[in-house]
Amino acid sequence: MASYSQEDDEHYRGEFGAGYVVGSFPKDFVYGPDDPDQDMTLIFAPDQKPKILLMGLRRSGKSSIQKVVFHKMTPNETLFLESTNKMESENISNSSFVQFKILDFPGQIDFFEPSFDSEKIFGGHGALVFVIDAQDDYMEALNRLHQTVLRAHKVNPHLKFEVFIHKVDGLSDDTKIEIQRDIHQRANDELIDAGMEQIHLSFYLTSIYDHSIFEAFSKVVQKLIPQLPTLENLLNIFISNSGIEKAFLFDVLSKIYIATDSSPVDMQSYELCCEMIDVVIDISDIYGKDEGMQVPFDTESSSIIKLNNATVLYLREVSRYLALVCILREDNFDRQGIIDYNFLCFRNAIQEVFDVRTNHLAQLTNSTSLIQNSHTNGPTS
Repeated sequence: MASYSQEDDEHYRGEFGAGYVVGSFPKDFVYGPDDPDQDMTLIFAPDQKPKILLMGLRRSGKSSIQKVVFHKMTPNETLFLESTNKMESENISNSSFVQFKILDFPGQIDFFEPSFDSEKIFGGHGALVFVIDAQDDYMEALNRLHQTVLRAHKVNPHLKFEVFIHKVDGLSDDTKIEIQRDIHQRANDELIDAGMEQIHLSFYLTSIYDHSIFEAFSKVVQKLIPQLPTLENLLNIFISNSGIEKAFLFDVLSKIYIATDSSPVDMQSYELCCEMIDVVIDISDIYGKDEGMQVPFDTESSSIIKLNNATVLYLREVSRYLALVCILREDNFDRQGIIDYNFLCFRNAIQEVFDVRTNHLAQLTNSTSLIQNSHTNGPTS
């Protein structure tokens, strides 16, 4: 077990209740400005934005995951990251569907101790992502996972639990499968022994050196999107009427797909779509019209790439940060006019979902503000 100084311990215990300053990653061009003066009470305010809690032992790769997925850091650059020694928070709010907070917890701190408010940390809508280093002895990590899941579930029975079996790059396929099977078996057996077999754990093999971490985060984020069934239904209608084999609705910045059609996701197809987004962004960054844009992606962004295996990749802008990426056979692309028209219908439907969600959030925000003001001002005589 890694240790930390008594001074750090007093810092966490003494300042948590009074609102200790939460650090955040520096921004390049993604996801807007941070508020470095934001205190703990604001971070855990009971708003409508879900939370993703990144937990795990020290050096398990939590900060590297966040840097690679949301800050475009290359995997090799993460080798120089220092170990996280304080909790860090970040708001992700780049589209109407992808709005959540990420909280990166240092592995050496037990946030279930009485000195911390577990209700504020684990309450509300969200998911707990526990990262396990697959290249290390994971028995201690499994023990911490078991304790974390039981305590967090006691505080918030609606919290979703995701397990990233991380750093699987360099391991053979047989070794990956064996490690995943062993961790899955041990973790669920411990829950059954504790009489908590109703708790569901989802397991993912991940690495920052390929697209597996993006796909795993996509699955986590999708569980936090209440409109997911509507989005999937719209995609199913679109592809069935357009002769398209597979369609993804991507968050352009992170390359997380927030929805796809009901057909199974092929990892190779997903990677192909991610590469297409990179190509479009890179070319737009060089030849784009507005050099002042944070992201070289606008209403005119579109791309068609024909591969040598009679496959066509089709990309269209849905909103400022969302793109529809489709895979179809070249034989079906002779009806491009129909595909373009169906896409316009699809984009209008997505905008309607946006509007409903925006209006709903505005009503909830106003209601919350009124409640907070009434508590602050107190009763009037």
